[in-house]
Amino acid sequence: MCIFCKIINNEIPCFKIYEDEFTIAFLDINQTTYGHTLVMPKKHVKNILECDDVTYTNTTKTVKLVAQHIINKLDAKGCNILSNCNEVAGQSVDHLHFHIIPRFSENDSFKITFTQNEFDLKDLASKIAINPTM
Repeated sequence: MCIFCKIINNEIPCFKIYEDEFTIAFLDINQTTYGHTLVMPKKHVKNILECDDVTYTNTTKTVKLVAQHIINKLDAKGCNILSNCNEVAGQSVDHLHFHIIPRFSENDSFKITFTQNEFDLKDLASKIAINPTM
């Protein structure tokens, strides 16, 4: 059983801030910024790529609710919401979860950096287009 399932089943303690029939939210033990929270479905699914639509919908509704609440209560200026899919992307626990990372300034300890690469966008679009007539 994964560590998050053990937390959901009350086998491991957590600092819970929200729970309903389908989801749970608790403070990340490794606080990236003040209020860093994890939200996840109680149903075990590996990640968003393997998640059914009902579980996804219930979980993202909770993400929105909890993120708005955290921003208001902590007077944050915004937040990052992210979910990693598979180890190569940084997923360390194979249970779908979303990080809510409150942001108080551009100098917070959390950074996402996008680098620019040169790709043939026409070729790329033809390879990944869902509707080839786009």
